[in-house]
Amino acid sequence: MQHVSKRFDATQALEDVSLTLYPGEVHALIGENGAGKSTLIKIMTGVHRPDAGALLLDGKPVHVNNSQEAQALGIAAIYQEPMVFPDLNVAENIFISHRNRGMLVNWGRLYKDAEAILAQLDVRLDVRMPARGLTLAAQQAVEIAKAISLNVRVLIMDEPTASLSAHEVDQLFRLIGALRNKGVAILFIGHRMEEVFRVADRITVLRDGKLISSRVRAREENLPAQREQVIREMVGREVGDFFAKVEAPRGGLLMSVRNLGKTGVFTGVNFDIYAGEVLGFAGLIGARRTDVGLALFGIEPADSGEIIFAGQPVQIKTPEHAMQLGIAYVTEDRRGLGLTLPMSIATNITLPTLRRYLNNLGLIRRRDEQRTAEEYRDRLMIRTPSVNLEVGKLSGGNQQKVMLSKWLNARPKLLILDEPTRGIDVRAKAEVHHIISDLAAQGLGIILISSDLPEVLAMSDRVLVMREGRQMGIFTRSEATQEAVMTAAMGQQAATSAVRP
Repeated sequence: MQHVSKRFDATQALEDVSLTLYPGEVHALIGENGAGKSTLIKIMTGVHRPDAGALLLDGKPVHVNNSQEAQALGIAAIYQEPMVFPDLNVAENIFISHRNRGMLVNWGRLYKDAEAILAQLDVRLDVRMPARGLTLAAQQAVEIAKAISLNVRVLIMDEPTASLSAHEVDQLFRLIGALRNKGVAILFIGHRMEEVFRVADRITVLRDGKLISSRVRAREENLPAQREQVIREMVGREVGDFFAKVEAPRGGLLMSVRNLGKTGVFTGVNFDIYAGEVLGFAGLIGARRTDVGLALFGIEPADSGEIIFAGQPVQIKTPEHAMQLGIAYVTEDRRGLGLTLPMSIATNITLPTLRRYLNNLGLIRRRDEQRTAEEYRDRLMIRTPSVNLEVGKLSGGNQQKVMLSKWLNARPKLLILDEPTRGIDVRAKAEVHHIISDLAAQGLGIILISSDLPEVLAMSDRVLVMREGRQMGIFTRSEATQEAVMTAAMGQQAATSAVRP
């Protein structure tokens, strides 16, 4: 890939990025959430077309317009959740993408060919068994076998170890070794630094859509220093680039959470949050921060642990119960879950509290609804000529403000914000930051879940770090440096504050 750029509306996802893959080499691509990794691999596999730059295969320019063309060129991708057909058997899954095996299936040849491909990988599976009975590691092996059946030359592995146990990771790395020996170029995308430095021959760092570095992995004795350097490069933005929360006095204890867990999702979450405090939740993809937020709002209730809210033990089983307690949750998916796009701004703002606007006949008091919407338009500076305008016609930043208004109108004591500045421009992001700071100053407790580490550090009084469903530590504002938080998020605990609630 040479000098590739890609923009989505106001977001520059990639800017002048070059990346070279070699046969028989494992090339690790790393970076924070939002660094541009996903956009880059979608360009490689034909999902997106670059705005500028070129893709070369064997030194010759190629145009990849869709996944079928990528497949024909020998480019394939494997994701953290294997995409097998559970009711088809192993052999059928391996050859599902083949269109050149004739009108009728030669089952004997199909099974023999599948066994031969698995033998190349030193994998022993019954090719006649349904895929639904396979472990995740075995499903990954089937995905790799499928790629080999298509004569793969470039194999992209996007977080392939995220759902695997340590033993299954070892199995996967043996498969990667077999592919390397066959001369396949492998692009390995991961967040676990120990795995990256174990498997990669070369490491490239992206940050904010830009290429920061690309280097050969160091010798064993130099690995600790290189690992620290890579982490610094991943988080190299200055916190000062973001609006910093204004210091405000902390109020009384609002909520205590002890050993909160949900089977198979997260476990052992412990924290206190006070009125007027912003508690940031940091972590990489798969950290399960959102799942904790969903549990606290009763969408996906926890099944173990204790929650004490306003001094009383509570079991939050439904969003309605959470709202009665004074908890509100602003979802990360404003278009799919947060807003009703064809409806007006006023209707969206009053929707969670609709009973408040009904008269004795059960009809909506439109004047009161309008008055409330206009108050929030002025308070949060929603740019619109009328609160009767459809929400879907607003910019992303103004939609975000409408969603905030909707839940602030519920008069919460605790506000859970999940990715509150995702997909909005820099100006709107700063305005949302101001709003968060003002709300904390007014005494709201705020849980800020964000993949943007500088945002978390700038806006939080304390930072809770999660990794793969486990709490890795809680850092005070002075302790929460970029390197310390990223180190904990990658599983290399370095903070004595890990047990502080």
